Amino acid sequence: MAPGPRRGRPRAGLLREWLALSLGLLGLVSWLTVSGALHRLDLLAQDAAMRLRMLAPNPDIVLIAIDDASVEAIGRWPWRRALHAQAIAQISAQSPRALGLDILFGEPDADYPGDDALLARAIASAGNVVLPVAQRAIHASGGAADAPLPLLRQAAAQLGHVQVQVDPDGAVRHLFAREGPAGGPWPHLSVAMLCAAGTQQPACRGNAAPASGAWLREDLRGTVFTAGRPPFARYSYVDVLKGQLPAGALRGKYVLVGASAVGLGDMFAAPVASRGGRVAGVELLAHALNAELAGAHLRPAGPAVNVLFNLLPVVAALLSLVLLGPLAGLMGCAALALASVLLATLGAPLLGWELSAAPALAGIALAYPLWSWRRLSTAARFLQLQMQALQAQVPLAPQPDGPMVRYGDALERRIAAVEEASGRLQRLHHFVSESLRHLPSPTLVCDAAGRVLLANSAAAQHLALAEEALPGRHIGQLLGDLTEPQTGKALFEPHTAALGLQRPRQEARDARGRDLLVLCQVHGRKAAALGLITLVDLSAIRQAQRQRDQALNFISHDIRAPAASILTLLEMQREFPAQLAPAQLLARIERHAQAALSMAQGFVQLASAQADSYQRAPFDLVALLHEVVDGAWEAAQGCDVRVSLECPHVEALFEGDRNLILRAVGNVLGNALKFSPRGGIAHCTLQRHGDRWRIGVRDEGPGIAPELRARVFEPFMSGGAAGVQAGARRVGGVGLGLAFVDTVVRRHGGSIELESEPGQGAHFMLLLPAARTADDRHA
Repeated sequence: MAPGPRRGRPRAGLLREWLALSLGLLGLVSWLTVSGALHRLDLLAQDAAMRLRMLAPNPDIVLIAIDDASVEAIGRWPWRRALHAQAIAQISAQSPRALGLDILFGEPDADYPGDDALLARAIASAGNVVLPVAQRAIHASGGAADAPLPLLRQAAAQLGHVQVQVDPDGAVRHLFAREGPAGGPWPHLSVAMLCAAGTQQPACRGNAAPASGAWLREDLRGTVFTAGRPPFARYSYVDVLKGQLPAGALRGKYVLVGASAVGLGDMFAAPVASRGGRVAGVELLAHALNAELAGAHLRPAGPAVNVLFNLLPVVAALLSLVLLGPLAGLMGCAALALASVLLATLGAPLLGWELSAAPALAGIALAYPLWSWRRLSTAARFLQLQMQALQAQVPLAPQPDGPMVRYGDALERRIAAVEEASGRLQRLHHFVSESLRHLPSPTLVCDAAGRVLLANSAAAQHLALAEEALPGRHIGQLLGDLTEPQTGKALFEPHTAALGLQRPRQEARDARGRDLLVLCQVHGRKAAALGLITLVDLSAIRQAQRQRDQALNFISHDIRAPAASILTLLEMQREFPAQLAPAQLLARIERHAQAALSMAQGFVQLASAQADSYQRAPFDLVALLHEVVDGAWEAAQGCDVRVSLECPHVEALFEGDRNLILRAVGNVLGNALKFSPRGGIAHCTLQRHGDRWRIGVRDEGPGIAPELRARVFEPFMSGGAAGVQAGARRVGGVGLGLAFVDTVVRRHGGSIELESEPGQGAHFMLLLPAARTADDRHA
């Protein structure tokens, strides 16, 4: 199967497109921030921030309004300046801290020339009057100052400009702290009021004459408005003239006099105005004065700060889109947009800065759809290539009832192709998994890190673990006990992720002594590598080979030895007929023939016990044990050994092959007679041990050496020849009897226990499962 397209190429293409999209969006956001193209949207956030930071009204600020009632009572505007002089005298009588007149007196009174002098004397007499200054020609490059008459200017304590900055939406939110000719700009009237009240301010210019130069604006500030409707104490101008103000109402106050009547004076749209209403210029001056008294200064953030503030959330949004999934990226963009709005809104009350968030919102709003479009386009193109390659590689036909979409948009067709290919892969994966599961040999599939991905039931059974517990385990932990038979070196280190072996086929032995053939095949390279490890159990083959070698050795040596001895005796008899009497010769030949026959019978019995099927039937072990003891009487007499039988049970039912059990118990008793000293006793017992019968045979011989106890049941381990029982007299045999006993007992579901100490004899215990009686079956 040919390899499919590399997956790194679409990823690299997406990265390039993300970089291009990021550069384009960041450039757009920077331009929008510097150009102020979305400034109107920022004003909405600034209005929301302004409502969070509205100041409490200062009780020392009082407005004298030239309202509709005053116009109705006094008459049409403009009024005689003698009335203003009278009003100033009335106000000064209550000793205000400062008095600001939001009334321009730029031209002499042609109808009443003497009124100018009256007004000047009243202003000078008050000593704390602030007169306004405005720009006469706003659109001219060097607009002249609209200042008070020199007579009035010289009588005033301070001059202050009353210019406002109108934002693109027509509302007034800002003012310049200083405006006027470049040679000497005036402070704002709110600052001039503080100067007139005696508070030292660096911007105070007193009543100096207008300087020359182009009109200059410095230190733009956001107006921090005052809460309340109306926010300040207010009296009618006509009430002042009539002397109807409460006593002490203006004492120690900052008094502002200005027009608020309809069609009279300047009216401005402001965030604090009621819906559809406007705010008089004198009230805007009161708001600015209240902010000055509170020290609440609000300044627009600089271009560098605004650019950085707008770029950071856009960069974060772009990173979230490329690092997170679609849903997480969308939620991240929404969170960043909300955070930008909140920071821009809270920046004014917390930092005193007006931040612009609209460019960041525009960048975030564009980032998600643009990136989703590019990612979807790239993914669709990549899926089309992958589907074409996959359809050519997967050797399974599509399902006959699968989706067949030939019409619709391109995305729908590609989704249908993905669904079809996914079905193929699922069926292929199911086929591979089921094939692996039913393999007879333990098989493991591992990744490059050595973690198990798939395992079959044979592997779980071989490792004595649950099949669902194998995935995720490290191969070094599962097969760490495998060692090379010759060197003892481990094949897999417990904490090493090396899948490959020195040779693809390697024999090993585990901690349980099983001989295994380890087949390891690695597919792929580096991180994408997969390893297939198969374990073939060679224990039965190796055991058969060892038994074959033992059998060949037995046939070639042990069985040939009696025949060779017989031939040697016959040859000696021919050469030296008188050396042995015929009776002695026949006796020796008979002894050697009997030994050969005994060895052959033992070999045949062991092979029969290992291979033949057993004829199972219920029988009584008590009767069988008596029969064994009776049959060993002659051999016991010949060895001068007495046999004792202890059996407290009348009946001991067992189900099995009676002849084989009889021969097995006889072999154990015969072995005890061989190694018991003359005059000794061979003890036989039959006891109930739980759900088993325990037949015990104990001799009084020299015992079995500790290092040889585990091997006494192996074939061809002769007790006399191999010195299994140290110090025992030399006896015949080739070690097939106990091997026969072990085979018979185990095939009957039993086991053999051996207790022996040097010099204290050996105690063999045959444990056989007891047959269930009728009472047991009904219990």
